[in-house]
Amino acid sequence: MSFKIVGTGSYVPEHTVTNDDLTLFLDTSDEWIRSRSGIEQRHIVTNETTSELATKAAQAALENAGADVSEIDMILCATVSGEYVSPSVACMVQHNLEAQCPCLDLNAACTAWIYLMDTAAAFFCKGGIRKMLVIGAESMSRILNWHERSTCVLFGDGAAAVVLEPGDNYLTSVFQVQGGDDVIAIPTKKGISPWYDRQEKEPLVHMNGQETYKFAVSNFPKRIAEVVEKAGLKQSDVDWVIPHQANKRIIDGAARRMKDIPADHFCVNIQKYGNTSAASIPLVLDEWNRAGRFQPGDLIAMAAFGGGLSSAACLIRW
Repeated sequence: MSFKIVGTGSYVPEHTVTNDDLTLFLDTSDEWIRSRSGIEQRHIVTNETTSELATKAAQAALENAGADVSEIDMILCATVSGEYVSPSVACMVQHNLEAQCPCLDLNAACTAWIYLMDTAAAFFCKGGIRKMLVIGAESMSRILNWHERSTCVLFGDGAAAVVLEPGDNYLTSVFQVQGGDDVIAIPTKKGISPWYDRQEKEPLVHMNGQETYKFAVSNFPKRIAEVVEKAGLKQSDVDWVIPHQANKRIIDGAARRMKDIPADHFCVNIQKYGNTSAASIPLVLDEWNRAGRFQPGDLIAMAAFGGGLSSAACLIRW
């Protein structure tokens, strides 16, 4: 017993920032950003918190599932940009929805959605769960260095959620971690301890773009190939690939390597949202679901890579 997806939802802030908008204070251009990432715009929070984004995405998923919040037995959320260390974003969503259930956050950066899927499957295997809310939510703009053009142009804000029920549609997963803080790091605030005197980086996203790109190009297609093989299937059996939306060039490169999966079955919406970290895969999932592109029985591969450094993939049946 694992789970099946019975509803999806998403929410992004109303305020959009185009590439041209960024040229007003950065030494960059629309062509420079598009050619390197495929991004045209991103949604940016102005007065909303990460938990508020997550709550609105959760409400949309509940409505899509035809479910009431009273039926939810657990809330899981992935984020690196919550407004608090504690309470968690999941706890704030529980409060906002007036739910009565356990809840927790999971931090695995851009790979977190796959970790959430596996964590959800484990809870369903344990038993006692009727319905579960699983959410990816990020306000990346709050933790970016907006003077660092190579990084800040890549990210956006948003949230997306799914409602899960017991089922057998989550098939398998693979995970890989190459631990360290030399390529991607987001430090916490130093605090005001009178004894702590270690020099720390600013509590913003620090990323070596070139090394991140190398890691992603190498590991993204490997994880998809591994998870398909682990399931005893062929790549030609895969109907859709939902990749983490970090860079269009990375996605296109993987599609060229995986010739048995049509390139137009790699789901892409990065041009509208940028890299929304833990929210990027479920944002695609909700968009494609609401457009009616998934058919019952479709085999969907989800794959992600990011901070850790980490990479992972999973397979689900729609």
